[in-house]
Amino acid sequence: RGGEKMSHSPGQKANIPKTVSEKIWDVLGCLCYAGSIVFLISIWSKLPEEVPVHYGVLGEADRWGSKWELIILPGIGRFILLLMTLLEKHPEIHNYPKRLNEANAERFYLHSRKLINQLKNVCIIIFSFILLESVSIALGWGSGFGKWFLPIALFAVGFLIASSMIKRKKIQ
Repeated sequence: RGGEKMSHSPGQKANIPKTVSEKIWDVLGCLCYAGSIVFLISIWSKLPEEVPVHYGVLGEADRWGSKWELIILPGIGRFILLLMTLLEKHPEIHNYPKRLNEANAERFYLHSRKLINQLKNVCIIIFSFILLESVSIALGWGSGFGKWFLPIALFAVGFLIASSMIKRKKIQ
């Protein structure tokens, strides 16, 4: 970029390079996602036919089902990955306040894209941990993450959204 300011009209396709933080989030999310799939494949033959497939608010398994149902978790992760990556590539279609204009469009686009990137990767990481938890319980390695998993996951997502809203208000 060499110090020159790119200008974007609202609604115009944004070609803003990914930031270092976005790349780091992508690596973390993809490592967790790929790792959970490799882990599931490597442990598949050791899994019992019935595994925990749903958890209550307190983190206790409240429904058991076929080990084949575990494939749903990477499937949901893949759907989230594809959908949110598409949204990341088109920040010009996101919802913005009326103060969006040519002078601030790039900042709004980048800010919105970074939020989508973080949420995408946090969701992928959460689904990877749920898969790990189900396998751990099924194999008797532990009792899972317990009652703190849901509050921590909700706090992480809520924190990203709240801090993003505060930062967004500062864009002039």
